[in-house]
Amino acid sequence: MNEVLAELTKVLEERKQKGEPDSSYVASLHHKGLNKILEKVGEEATETIIAAKDAERSGRTDLLVCETADLWFHSMVMLSHLGSGPQEVLDELARRFNLSGLEEKASRLDKK
Repeated sequence: MNEVLAELTKVLEERKQKGEPDSSYVASLHHKGLNKILEKVGEEATETIIAAKDAERSGRTDLLVCETADLWFHSMVMLSHLGSGPQEVLDELARRFNLSGLEEKASRLDKK
C-alpha cells in the first residue's frame, strides 16, 4: 500500500516542480495557490460525505471509494504544497497505535 502513496508522492512533486499549469492539473492547482487547493479538499470532503450517506442507503461503496480517492489525492496535493507528505501522516497514525483516541485528542488540545 505504501508503494502507491510513494509513487503518487513522486508524481505530485514532479508536477509541482516541473509541470506546466496548461498541461498538468496538479501544476495548475499549485499555480492557483493554497486557497484553490483547500477549496478542492473541501469540495471532495463534502462529496465523500454525500457518497457515504448514499452508500449507507444503497449498500454500495463504489462511489464512496472513488470520492475518498479524490479526497486523499487532493489532501496529498495540499500536503505537497505546504512541503509535507503522506509519510508524516503515516508516522502520526503509527504514533497513535495503543493510544486511546480520547487521550490523543486531549493531548492535542493541551498543546493549543
